[in-house]
Amino acid sequence: MSDDAVTPRPRIHELDAVRGLALCGILVVDIWQITDMSATVAPGVIDPARHVLSVLFEGRFFPIFSFLFGLSFALLLDSAAQRTDRPRLVLARRLVALGVLGAVHHVFQPGEALLPYAMAGLVILLPAAGLPRWTLLIAAAAGTVGVALTLGGGLGLVPGLFLLGLAADRFGILDQLRDRGRLLALAFAVSSPAAVFAGMWEFRTPYLELWTSVVAPVAGLLGALAYLTGFLLFLRTDTGELCSEVLEPMGRMALTNYVSATALILVADPWLGLSGSTRYGSLLGSAAAIIVVQALFSYYWLRWFRYGPIEWIWRCLTWWQLVPNRCTRDERRQRAGMAGVPQRW
Repeated sequence: MSDDAVTPRPRIHELDAVRGLALCGILVVDIWQITDMSATVAPGVIDPARHVLSVLFEGRFFPIFSFLFGLSFALLLDSAAQRTDRPRLVLARRLVALGVLGAVHHVFQPGEALLPYAMAGLVILLPAAGLPRWTLLIAAAAGTVGVALTLGGGLGLVPGLFLLGLAADRFGILDQLRDRGRLLALAFAVSSPAAVFAGMWEFRTPYLELWTSVVAPVAGLLGALAYLTGFLLFLRTDTGELCSEVLEPMGRMALTNYVSATALILVADPWLGLSGSTRYGSLLGSAAAIIVVQALFSYYWLRWFRYGPIEWIWRCLTWWQLVPNRCTRDERRQRAGMAGVPQRW
């Protein structure tokens, strides 16, 4: 069945903007990981700038990105169920393709997330897709909070966050999102002071103790919730609408931007000299430059094409057919006309 034979679920542009925001936050951490910047100024003494950036960025945006991956998986599974009698085969093919890309990407960025995402998707998401929604929610809570309190954060949180995204779709949160402003405000009001308190706790924890303490993953999850709910509220403002116009194309091309950021960092590092240094001001400048380049590229690419370059290849492999990518003239006119039009929700 062709794409045209299926009525697509309306795209939620705010989630693309949130995904774009998460990409920007992850980029800051990726730069110091890829270039192997120094975290300490003396044995056991963390660099103050690095410590501040860790509290603001590390472990905060990765949970958002992982949650959105589980949510997107649920949306695509529902779409596949309308098009084929074997929707799980489609999703399995999609995850295998992601794993292959992740294996290649891992050569250049050992800390990358695509390969673990693919493995967790095949082992966790596919089997769990048919579970009752309350079972999904309980498993998600246990997998996220339990891991944070016992095993620490990092990639160990991925399965629980995937299930949380899947459960969010099953409970219809997306369909109710635009009518839940008060609930978002309440969640932000509760999570933001908790995130500040946990962040201060993390900042005051000695560097060597952070590796064995639960403070970092707990602070990261609280920070992620505060960032997510706060940004969704921010998108309801006039300034937020302008910000969304920049971040939404980046979020729609998240895979292309995530992989290309690694290439840009590796190419720029010999000139920037970040490797082994504590030049975190230069890191922020580099991150800003990459974000500007990717924002412009994403915006203009999506004026002419429906999907990003890697997203298009991934989609073709998912459906095992050549998917049209170039926008029609009417689509280009529509997208040009939508630029600058308020999307208040």
